Amino acid sequence: MKILAAMSGGVDSSVATARAVEAGHSVTGVYLALHENLASTEVNTGPIRGCGNPQDRADAEQIASQLGIDFEVWDYAEEFSRIVINEFLSRYAAGHTPNPCVFCNENVKFAVLQRWAMENGYDAVATGHYARVLHNLDNGNRVELHRANYRQKDQSYVLSAVGNEVLEHSLFPLGDMESKDAVRAEAAKRGLFVSQKPDSYDICFIPDGDTLGFLRARLGSEPGPIVDPEGVQIGEHQGAIGYTVGQRKGLGIGRPAKDGKPRYVLDVNPATNTVVVGPRELLGLNHIVGEQPVWLADELPVAEGVRAGVQVRAHGREIPATVRIEEDAMYVDLDEEVRGLPRGQSVVVYLGSRVMGQSVVAHTSR
Repeated sequence: MKILAAMSGGVDSSVATARAVEAGHSVTGVYLALHENLASTEVNTGPIRGCGNPQDRADAEQIASQLGIDFEVWDYAEEFSRIVINEFLSRYAAGHTPNPCVFCNENVKFAVLQRWAMENGYDAVATGHYARVLHNLDNGNRVELHRANYRQKDQSYVLSAVGNEVLEHSLFPLGDMESKDAVRAEAAKRGLFVSQKPDSYDICFIPDGDTLGFLRARLGSEPGPIVDPEGVQIGEHQGAIGYTVGQRKGLGIGRPAKDGKPRYVLDVNPATNTVVVGPRELLGLNHIVGEQPVWLADELPVAEGVRAGVQVRAHGREIPATVRIEEDAMYVDLDEEVRGLPRGQSVVVYLGSRVMGQSVVAHTSR
């Protein structure tokens, strides 16, 4: 097959690309420069943070040369800023806590790579994601997205919104790996110099890790009231965007609660610039309404719902639930309570290891 390999300069995408080459495919490596100045050849000699910088670009190019494949750099910084960063900011401005990786995979990375690949005679796009995609199954399904064998690193959660048309032309060569140590060992065995390169965990467009500073610089910050569940003001914040549901530290409340127990952020209301705080038990919820559902299975859940497992955080545990979809909304009734789930996060539905669908949390209740 003719394969377009997304190369980030890290060990995962390097091993995934090497595996595609070894399998006999005709492979072209592509580095997506998604942030300002990352399309340049200037190398950053400082600490590496985030999932992309000029050092990553140089590393990806060197790995491609070592593997003997063509390599290209595509500058999509303007599109990334317009689509992903603007959405991230607008969500925070609305009092949500978004997951930019889910949105980026759906609307930029896979959208860009797949569109170009299909228009230029390629058969599939290969990435270093930890997930499994099964093609042309005996049960009649054209494609299914499944969890990776390495559960601790599984990334099916952030891939859940890309859709079946994209998955049909996707390859995840690391889906069968049993551990990150095994990936690093394979990279070392192949002589790939990135075998011990550190992982990236930060939001890629906030390389210094200061999310609050990033938000305040772009959205501003205006003091407002911190209130208890009855609406009584008990403090003042320096900008509601700096708070997220479930937060305990950094509330800036001078006086303790009457019962002496810690208080948590229960809600953020940008319209009134108000932050509501209260006891931990008020964070509990077992009902979720999700918007913008993406369903990967052939049949949608009927009105009475289907039994499935639900994951509400990128590396959270799976919770048994009943799921149904009505009028472009997903309704999830959890068998047990979860605490502190902010609007804007993804709720992903599983049946065994298979991803059935996902939606974005719009409302929660108990």
